[in-house]
Amino acid sequence: MTQQQKKWIIIGVIVLAVLFLFSGIKNSYNKMATMDEQITGNWSQVENVYQRRADLIPNLVSTVKGYAAHENQTFTEIVEARAKATSVNINPEKLDAQSLQEFQSAQDGLSSALGRLMVVVENYPDLKANQNFRDLQAQLEGTENRITVERRNFNESVQAYNAFIRMFPKNLYAAVFGFEKRDYFKSLEGSEKAPEVKF
Repeated sequence: MTQQQKKWIIIGVIVLAVLFLFSGIKNSYNKMATMDEQITGNWSQVENVYQRRADLIPNLVSTVKGYAAHENQTFTEIVEARAKATSVNINPEKLDAQSLQEFQSAQDGLSSALGRLMVVVENYPDLKANQNFRDLQAQLEGTENRITVERRNFNESVQAYNAFIRMFPKNLYAAVFGFEKRDYFKSLEGSEKAPEVKF
């Protein structure tokens, strides 16, 4: 084997090694970017179902008002809690523990106000028999289930992303390209005990 042939073999091996390394980095970067976008998409779904709940509340309140017009304090609390819950906007690119906690706190305030409304409903048997109220109640219950599903989907995508960027050598690529660990959507302390709401 001549000196020239050895030189070409070494160059070929180096080129193959560089292409292999580039391909690995490119694939890892693209996977991290895709997973990051998945988190953003899942967060949009979380916001979507919370917005659905907020959109149902005015109809629910107006239905209850027809039967319980003198419960103004409860209605005011719900309107204020809804306004607060819908005013908390989070940039999906900056989902951190603090912004998620602020969002959850506002949503918990709305859940609490809804719980108080349902206590008021207990005093009006005619209202509980009203078909419009029952339909709204069913929609609200369905929305609460959707909220649980979408929060779980969000947390699962965060878990997959966080695990991926922590694996070697992807953790090196993540550090170089600025992919950072994302925070989970957590319930506030004490919220594991759901308020008892009887319909």
